[in-house]
Amino acid sequence: MKKLLTTIFFIITGIFYGQNKSVNATPRKLAETKKSVVKTHVHSGKINDSVAALIPQKLNDKFGFINQRGKVMIKHQYSNVGFYTEDCNLLNSPNEKVKKFGTAQYATVRLNDVDYRIDRTGKRVYQFKESDLGICPQSYKAQLYHAYILNGQYGIIEDSKFENPGDYRQYTIYPQYDYLHILEGDDLRNPMIIASKQNKFGIIDIHNKIIIPFEYRNIKRNFSWKLARLFEVSKDEKNYYYIDLNRHRY
Repeated sequence: MKKLLTTIFFIITGIFYGQNKSVNATPRKLAETKKSVVKTHVHSGKINDSVAALIPQKLNDKFGFINQRGKVMIKHQYSNVGFYTEDCNLLNSPNEKVKKFGTAQYATVRLNDVDYRIDRTGKRVYQFKESDLGICPQSYKAQLYHAYILNGQYGIIEDSKFENPGDYRQYTIYPQYDYLHILEGDDLRNPMIIASKQNKFGIIDIHNKIIIPFEYRNIKRNFSWKLARLFEVSKDEKNYYYIDLNRHRY
């Protein structure tokens, strides 16, 4: 009888230990699973590493996000959205608890005239408050090149080298376009330039090489190139979409 009780005790102890070990492991496994799901959500459908993984899209006057293959990842419900990028006002917030929402893991969206930050699964994790907004440090870098108009035509000059408008050799690109606009980017020496000729828009580089052919009615002068390596274009000035350097449409 004593031997039987001892055996039962060890069996019960073993069962309890096994259950306890399993319970202790569960939160860790859940965290790992959650992390894996988020990673899969963000990177699924990625075909270009230099382009943003989640891309804003407008559908029926509402904005959502698609992946690079065009699959809807965050449903179209917002009146406006931005790319997943840093928000310097939140990064410099006086409220330590909200600074994390200023990182590039979050995007700013607007719903019913209220601004939020959402995570990469689409969950609204922070609602903007005026008291949380800090002051952005000055980080402006002057462009090396600028558009120059001569006889109604646009060209490009490099400020540090340009002195005589009458000397064609001093122009980086001699005036020949109806319009030029240098896009904001990380590489000041090799910017992308919106160009217009005969009422069509395209993209050229600083060497006057055509990067995107002149086949668009408009190309927006925004920060999509700097933030996501994309150009926002339209062939009818009503429906806009993004393209990359290879003209792949998103």
